[in-house]
Amino acid sequence: MIKNREPLSMAEVMKYLQGDTESDAEIAKFIKKFVKTDAKDAEELKKEIEGLQLVKIRSAETTKIIDFLPNNPENLNKIFNDVSLDEDETNKILETIKKFK
Repeated sequence: MIKNREPLSMAEVMKYLQGDTESDAEIAKFIKKFVKTDAKDAEELKKEIEGLQLVKIRSAETTKIIDFLPNNPENLNKIFNDVSLDEDETNKILETIKKFK
């Protein structure tokens, strides 16, 4: 049953997989190929990005930032389709990401 619709990063999804079933184990194995951080760091990064209080960043973009951990402005701007970030906003986000790499 769906209790809440909230975007989750792949690292956050890993903590919800119980591993009790074969399908959970397969999903976890697949996700591990792409995850670049653990759930604890993902949650901390999410809080820090939200703490920047940038109006243009929605929760969906925050989870994409956590999943991809972009390292330059070009890769970061690929995440944002509807809005464009100015140089100051981009630098703030990239500095925050560097703390978790």
